[in-house]
Amino acid sequence: MAKSNKMLKFTQTERDMPAKRAATERRDDFLEIYGDYVEAKAEEQASRCSQCGVPFCQNHCPLENNIPDWLKLTAEGRVKEAWEVSSATNNMPEICGRICPQDRLCEGSCVIEQSGHGTVTIGSVERYLTDKAWEEEWIEPIKPLRERVGSVGIIGAGPAGLAAAEQLRLQGWQVTVYDRHDRAGGLLIYGIPNFKLEKKIVQRRTKRLEDGGIEFVMNCDVGVDITFDKLREKHQAVLIATGVYKARDLECPGSGAEGVSAALPFLIDSNRRGLGDEVSGETAEGRNVVVIGGGDTAMDCVRTAVRQGAKSVTCLYRRDHANMPGSRRETANAQEEGVTFEWLAAPKSIHDEGGKTSAVRADRMRLGQKDASGRQSPEAIEGAEFDVEADLVIKALGFSPEDMKVMSEELTTTRWGTVRVNPLTFETNLPGVYAAGDIVRGASLVVWAIREGRDAAEHMHKYLRDLERAETKVAAE
Repeated sequence: MAKSNKMLKFTQTERDMPAKRAATERRDDFLEIYGDYVEAKAEEQASRCSQCGVPFCQNHCPLENNIPDWLKLTAEGRVKEAWEVSSATNNMPEICGRICPQDRLCEGSCVIEQSGHGTVTIGSVERYLTDKAWEEEWIEPIKPLRERVGSVGIIGAGPAGLAAAEQLRLQGWQVTVYDRHDRAGGLLIYGIPNFKLEKKIVQRRTKRLEDGGIEFVMNCDVGVDITFDKLREKHQAVLIATGVYKARDLECPGSGAEGVSAALPFLIDSNRRGLGDEVSGETAEGRNVVVIGGGDTAMDCVRTAVRQGAKSVTCLYRRDHANMPGSRRETANAQEEGVTFEWLAAPKSIHDEGGKTSAVRADRMRLGQKDASGRQSPEAIEGAEFDVEADLVIKALGFSPEDMKVMSEELTTTRWGTVRVNPLTFETNLPGVYAAGDIVRGASLVVWAIREGRDAAEHMHKYLRDLERAETKVAAE
């Protein structure tokens, strides 16, 4: 007897996300806000997939994850096989399941979403599969089939660097990762708040890499603590995966007043407290907080300020809600938690009393002609200024690359300050030196960093293998 079809249940089964903790409860702590699926619920939700002939979800995933196949395996109760397919193209599925903006990527392209039935909950199933794999101890230490002599130096322990490190170690290369911070993970550990990604999730990943023979050299700022040339002498190949950390500045009178902070130091301090470190920096407790910006970093800041006990939290964004670059899901979570949004508003000046911030004066904006990118340019409405009380202003306007000449004068960069690479191989103008992630792409998503780290590792492996073969040939002669 033929098996009954487990798929295409979207007409009978409603979309059902994992339970979300009530806003009144979650705004008082930094725990993750979504619960976990049980196996039956994961199977049920995976069964809603329509198994499209053209999988738009996969096409719109930067990693090109084989989503339809692992959804089908999950629906059939073949969870371990589903996890194996999921992890074949992604070094951190449970992290992507938590922090990817699925509403702009796979889920936003889901065919049944377009037909009005509500998208398959791809991210939640993805998270479930790998959490289950950790729980069942299916995830084993890295065991290369053979050890190779060649060594690789990776600058940056963020998602691009960690993904590349794992791929290269699987091939047997000797891998050392250098990072300026005291913990591996980059923005995964210090930039993204616990309520989106608990740090134990990141730490078990980095521990697995360490247990697999990857060496981590922390508190090491390449270009300061060790020269780039020394690194090249030590390793046969080098990957630059430093990310972009330089905050874009706010250009208005008063932007340098006491009480005006960049987003990243604010988030790093908060994450350090969560990790048990003693931090001397100020918090948002009891203060009127204004966050300027509309991306995911801005949402991280407003939601962190709420949890720190801010008196009020307001987000100023110069365009309207429809044009916000951040995840719609994150904006909705922030609104539920009590954040006030001032759409079409841009800071004109920051007032201070006795050197301390007291208010933000903002222009009311309207959307005018389209700019070079095709988006409507915001323009101020004359005479429509208004004030927002503020004694802490956080600038969340995005990030730019730091000056790469500090690392190496020879490295070629673009006019935006990112490292210029061959787009096919990720190799820079320096032989054996590669770059990947945000330092090449500009500030972007974790999933793109993982993809580029994997792609760069593939070409680095070929480069190292060719060196190895050439050395073996010379030795034989």
